[in-house]
Amino acid sequence: MIRIPHWIDGAERPEGVADLPVFDPARGVETARVPSGDRTTVAHAVASAVAAFPVWRETSLAHRSAILFRFRQLLADRAEKLAQAVVRENGKVLEDARGEVRRGLDVVEFACGVPHLLRGGFTENVSSGIDTYSLRQPLGVVAGITPFNFPVMVPLWMVPLAVACGNAFVLKPSEKDPSPALLLARWFSEAGLPPGVLNVIHGAHLASTALLEHPDVRAVSFVGSSPVARFVYETATRHGKRVQALAGAKNHMVVMPDADLDTAAGAAVSAAYGSAGERCMAISVVVAVAEVAEPLVRRIADRAGRIVVGNGMDPKSQMGPLVTAEHRDRVAAYVGRGAAEGAAIVLDGRRSARPNGDQGFFLGPCLLDRVTPAMAVYRDEIFGPVLSVVRVGTFEEARDLINANPFANGVAVFTGSGAVARRFQHEIEVGMVGINLPIPVPVAYYSFGGWKASLFGDTHVYGEDGVRFYTRTKVVTARWGTEERGRGTDLGFPVAD
Repeated sequence: MIRIPHWIDGAERPEGVADLPVFDPARGVETARVPSGDRTTVAHAVASAVAAFPVWRETSLAHRSAILFRFRQLLADRAEKLAQAVVRENGKVLEDARGEVRRGLDVVEFACGVPHLLRGGFTENVSSGIDTYSLRQPLGVVAGITPFNFPVMVPLWMVPLAVACGNAFVLKPSEKDPSPALLLARWFSEAGLPPGVLNVIHGAHLASTALLEHPDVRAVSFVGSSPVARFVYETATRHGKRVQALAGAKNHMVVMPDADLDTAAGAAVSAAYGSAGERCMAISVVVAVAEVAEPLVRRIADRAGRIVVGNGMDPKSQMGPLVTAEHRDRVAAYVGRGAAEGAAIVLDGRRSARPNGDQGFFLGPCLLDRVTPAMAVYRDEIFGPVLSVVRVGTFEEARDLINANPFANGVAVFTGSGAVARRFQHEIEVGMVGINLPIPVPVAYYSFGGWKASLFGDTHVYGEDGVRFYTRTKVVTARWGTEERGRGTDLGFPVAD
């Protein structure tokens, strides 16, 4: 049995209060064990980061950038190994895992430009002989708590920018698929990152809570469900930390009567069932406007019914299993509950739960029509391959439906009208908007994040918001002239002259 260690102070560390199982979701078998870190483990990791921070902070921007460039090359050269590690523990298909690695690599490339990203400002002669300038400085030790659904991409949203800005980082990945994070730490070390600048600790609630409460951790980044995000935000801020906690989602896709229905149906299927729906940017609700409902549902059902479900390492597979048996059973239960509350089951993926006799955690594509906002399948974040169709009569009804939802992560509209698209992007109350594309994940030099119950905190992740989160601004006002000598005491409030 493989045992996946922590990474503390540049070396593997096996300590922990107990071992947690790691499964291959496609086969339904335990393949490894991971130590569950406790407060002692967290204390060791944070102490290593505290010791490493002063030297790393003084490391030149040119040297930091060079390390990031070397890490970027290692990541590019070994992308296939990393993607396969994702498939083995997460279950998503290999092509999807490759895309995850590529999107994480984009943020590494953005972080390589750290000398430009950390530029301050300078204004000469704000008053007679006085200059004012601003500096961006690192926070110290920062932490990241990342989810199972993107074990490579989400850590790479955080770690490269944080260390580029001069911080030391403690990463707590999901205990369900911990191996990719360990690979990233090893490769960062190989690229030249000093020991202690990046530490990886494994575990569940105990390790996370210890990070949130540790007095030497200055900031916490989190991605996960809304209940946990709220806990992270409230706990960490109560202990005086800066927090960005990206939370749950219920992403809608509006299809207008003038949309190309074949394109819209293909987009809905891709966005709903990719990664078995285990994406915070997955489309979980299609809002069919007016007469498009019947033909759109038929097209979606036809495409979704032909999805090949199977082991993610099989090139024929288009959708893999869910991450655990418990999660699969929870998701499947929503299908029956939706029917009991009045929804029409168009596709029932429970009937294809074990493709080719596999014992993995499989659930086929599920499609529910005539869903209403009162149903649990609409209200809750299901996080699986369940797509709901809500029928409305007008654009205004679609807009109001979305704006009334407590989640506001991502949204999309499919239309042939520029006027409708512009009105939609202006009036919709959601953080990320797609127009004729279903998953509007911003490129690395913008920032990712939602509104309302999809975000706890003030900043989004990566891009310019990431730089702001991992630094604090210092403003210096300076006089170096000799003309003020002998002026004497002045108790008045200073003003520019």
